[in-house]
Amino acid sequence: MHSTALWPTLVVLAIATFTDLRSRRIPNWLVLPFLVAGIGVSTWLHGWHGLEQSLAGLALGALLFGILCWMGGMGMGDVKLCAGIGAWIGPAQMALALVATGIVGGMMAVCWAIAGGFLGELLRGTGHLVAGFGKQALHPDQQHSLRNPLARKMPYVPAIALGTLFSFFGR
Repeated sequence: MHSTALWPTLVVLAIATFTDLRSRRIPNWLVLPFLVAGIGVSTWLHGWHGLEQSLAGLALGALLFGILCWMGGMGMGDVKLCAGIGAWIGPAQMALALVATGIVGGMMAVCWAIAGGFLGELLRGTGHLVAGFGKQALHPDQQHSLRNPLARKMPYVPAIALGTLFSFFGR
């Protein structure tokens, strides 16, 4: 299943990276057919087991990035892209991709903050997010949300792309 997923995933990640860097958007015309095709191809090649694996990978990507989206730190395009990747690669490889994505994304955020001269602000915001998570409960912090037009927004698809590529070649 995973070798079948490599080329479609590479193509979608390349296009999504370009559009995210250019416009901070990941188009539905790209990710939704990719997601559906992942389920279809996995089911066609591996039957019910492929369907189970595809849905489990989709759920893992959608759940983790869905929580981050709900907290205001990700957009729905990131959620749908990760769900689509999970539909192609299944839950085991998706878990590896998510861990690698988090590491790459963290390193990118620190470099971005150093280059932009706002490392202290980034660290304070991260501390506030972690320390205040229990207090926020159902009320995400609006100051650091993507919905705030004044918030700094880093395109995250490059981190997703690198993390996913690592999951293919780092096993």
